[in-house]
Amino acid sequence: MTRRLASVAVLLLFPSLAAADGFFTLEGHGGPIRGIDVSGDRILTASFDNSAGLWRNGEPAWLEAHRAAVNAVRFVDDDRAVTGGDDFDVHLWNLSDGTARRLGRHQNRVVALAVSPDGRTVASAGWDGAIGLWTLDGRPGRLLRGHGSSVNDVAFSSDGSRLYSASADGTIRFWDPSRGVETRVLVKGGFGINAIVPNDEGGWLAYGSTDGAVRVVALSSGRRIAGFTPSRRPVLALAADAGFGVLAAGDGDGFVKIIDCANWSVIRSFQAAARGPVWALRFSADGSNIHAGGLDDAMYSWPTATLGEHRRMTLSVRSFLREPASMSNGERQFQRKCSVCHELGIDGRRRAGPTLLGLFGRPAGSLAGYRYSRTLRDSSIVWNDDTINALFDLGPDRYIPGSKMPMQRIVDPADRSDLISFLKRATTGDNR
Repeated sequence: MTRRLASVAVLLLFPSLAAADGFFTLEGHGGPIRGIDVSGDRILTASFDNSAGLWRNGEPAWLEAHRAAVNAVRFVDDDRAVTGGDDFDVHLWNLSDGTARRLGRHQNRVVALAVSPDGRTVASAGWDGAIGLWTLDGRPGRLLRGHGSSVNDVAFSSDGSRLYSASADGTIRFWDPSRGVETRVLVKGGFGINAIVPNDEGGWLAYGSTDGAVRVVALSSGRRIAGFTPSRRPVLALAADAGFGVLAAGDGDGFVKIIDCANWSVIRSFQAAARGPVWALRFSADGSNIHAGGLDDAMYSWPTATLGEHRRMTLSVRSFLREPASMSNGERQFQRKCSVCHELGIDGRRRAGPTLLGLFGRPAGSLAGYRYSRTLRDSSIVWNDDTINALFDLGPDRYIPGSKMPMQRIVDPADRSDLISFLKRATTGDNR
């Protein structure tokens, strides 16, 4: 089931109101939005529900090949796009027919992508500490190493001769993509770096750090040009409009800063998400709107001229963020560990995992209509008190090696027991 762009109906009935308002959401994913890209009137979204959405006129075409959360999306050209995910894979998509082929693979999750200006090379940032370089002409790709920790972002220079990378090791490095060699360290030491925006013509690079600060340095020397007061949470997303007139920064506490790049001043700061992080930011092609993704199952788009005057993300908070006293411990364990991927009933929404309705006594990997990993399909597991307890005691990566299930544990035996009791009550009968 898909849902239309929230403002389409308004536009049809009240065209002048919708055009003046400019606020809309893209709804249809079944998990948080992790990445966004824009090409003309088309939008790509990456979601925890293992899929990417290609949106045109408010209608999504679903791109499904990843076996885990999709974290990054980028248009290559009018006909192609690339995606990267928690399954360690980078996929190249033919957008006309929705087919994909694996372009490359890391040894840990892929969290960011960049496409060279000539559209011939894709760079990927991996939590294995490597940068992937993948050519689109069929030649083998390669992994570049030099960072001492996870690589969190990559970007090409405007002429494609240089590749920039940012890492949790606190460095920003320059690479020659034609030779696959590191040429320089621009920033060294300090806090881990999550996001970068380079402006070659302007001679600067902005970056967001785990200490909540946005800093701007000269590309020629690394000299500090500007800095903005750290917030309480790390900066997770950065985006500039097409002309590098303004810069947007989103943090882990749901706030977005809009920065004027002419005089390096904050011209707007607003709480974009009622709760939780801002994971993704992207300006519309004409710069009139800023698109954002966070814990909500929808992408939000606000007019830059009227920020703060529209509905915020996560207005109705995911229940695992409620106060402990408002739910039983078993339900809280479900909300924390299971609810992003699974529903208790049948509601038609897209999810990374199958419904848990009728879970007890069901053989693993047997529910019709869901694409299980071969590991789970071929297992002899039947879900009951003992197998669910073992799953969260050992963790899915040890109990079912090769499964798509996220790596997580519930260490306290009492918490596992409470979860099992809650699931028994909640998954028997019709919970629609």
